[in-house]
Amino acid sequence: MFRYIFNILLLILPFCLNAQDDSTRTEGTSFIKPDQKQLRLGVDISKPILNAVSGNRHSYEFSLDYNLPKDIYLVAEAGWGGSDIDYTDLKYTSANSFFRIGVDKSMLQRLFPSDWDYLFVGARYGIGFIRRNEAVYTTADPVWGATTGTIPAQSYTGHWVELTGGLRVELLRGMFAGYTVRAKFLLNQSAFRELPPAFVAGYGKGEKTTAFDFNFYLQYAIRWK
Repeated sequence: MFRYIFNILLLILPFCLNAQDDSTRTEGTSFIKPDQKQLRLGVDISKPILNAVSGNRHSYEFSLDYNLPKDIYLVAEAGWGGSDIDYTDLKYTSANSFFRIGVDKSMLQRLFPSDWDYLFVGARYGIGFIRRNEAVYTTADPVWGATTGTIPAQSYTGHWVELTGGLRVELLRGMFAGYTVRAKFLLNQSAFRELPPAFVAGYGKGEKTTAFDFNFYLQYAIRWK
């Protein structure tokens, strides 16, 4: 898994270096003032739609980012959610909250002070605090018939890393829309050995060591000098 992550980082690195080199060459002619600051708050509007379609799982996600020099953005994301498993042979509920922190690097050079659109690549570290309630299961045997049992409730802490990419476009002054795609890699699969949650908000399926996700954000920016 780590070899896979390392190879992806090697593929991304030349693009980041090229973007940085372009920024250095144009720095002398840039019209961007160094004292401009932006704090942006956003909500993922795709998750409520998926909640309505799925029926047995739900999640809500929010974002916060702050611009740094060299077109780098410090990003914090958080949310909560859970799942309700109600099969004929297995029933349980789970819930969790999560937090992610990381950076995004813009691949586009800003041309003027009001140009805040950007195409980016980035990385995240995520942590989720998960609670699976007691599970009730039923097994069928041709001799002994149906047997019902329980699996005790359990709490988990999930850790994962993400590689991200996406786009942000300013539609109106201070109002942004854009997407983020994510490749996620679970770091502590051993903690999920006994009946992992079917869904972990912020990550995905609990039994998978690799997950992919998509967010569509609406954001509002606060700016000052």
